[in-house]
Amino acid sequence: MASGSEDGEGNTTGASWRLIGPASELSKKPCRLMYSPLGRDSDVCLFYVRGQFFAMDARCAHSGGPLCDGDIEEADGVLQVFCPWHDYGYDLRTGKSGTLLEQQVYEVKLVDGDVYVKHASHLSLRPLPANQKN
Repeated sequence: MASGSEDGEGNTTGASWRLIGPASELSKKPCRLMYSPLGRDSDVCLFYVRGQFFAMDARCAHSGGPLCDGDIEEADGVLQVFCPWHDYGYDLRTGKSGTLLEQQVYEVKLVDGDVYVKHASHLSLRPLPANQKN
């Protein structure tokens, strides 16, 4: 039920498993934005598609579009999220696109009904106060 991975460049170095919440609640929406105290560029989208969770950077690698607002579709046999700004598609499992652009993806696991994401910072489903962001 959980999926995702770190990229080939090992960009999850120093990451820890972060409790996000109960799968029963998180599976009610196809995408949730998770806020990082490291700032907007470290926010993460948690996707729930076809019974699986996926996590990737929340801002499109092209121009910073909000991927949580994008359409999730199967294209060429691959589950993808499409950026709402310029329609760049990213594989939910690998973060790869049909271009040279690539999104960082994060490992996701389920433990006793709870969803965890491996990330360098705490992740919150609620916006963080301005004084908690760098």
